[in-house]
Amino acid sequence: MLEDVSRRIGRNAILLAFTNEEGELSLKKELAKLGWSYCQGKVGAMELQKIVAAIETSAKRQGIVNHDVYREMHALYHAILEAVHGITRGQVELGGLLRTAGLRFSIVRGKPYEKEAEGEWIAVALYGTIGAPVRGFEHEAIGLGINHI
Repeated sequence: MLEDVSRRIGRNAILLAFTNEEGELSLKKELAKLGWSYCQGKVGAMELQKIVAAIETSAKRQGIVNHDVYREMHALYHAILEAVHGITRGQVELGGLLRTAGLRFSIVRGKPYEKEAEGEWIAVALYGTIGAPVRGFEHEAIGLGINHI
């Protein structure tokens, strides 16, 4: 069972993707207190592979995952795909459907459960806009993916 709301890994990932600089500071302090790792970034593209690559690259560079360990990369990949399903409403395609996305993303890795045996989990949150590749012809979208490592 989850301890309390501060240990909800998906909630923290979403908040990190949403927050402005003021809110970010207190959230980052809370994540540090929990001993969790995290990173943030931005990506815009009409091609999903560019979005996936940007998130994977950020996770590797920031030390959120070890790129030499298959289970870590596998968990990250599935968390990304699950989050992408949210922003694309299940049709995991952009450019082929004449859609583009401008997104903020966050990745959070930690132990959200009291029991040590539950291990580490990873969450990927995406927030931004998706729509036709014409300025002003888009709407907000959010996606969240969570996977065990």
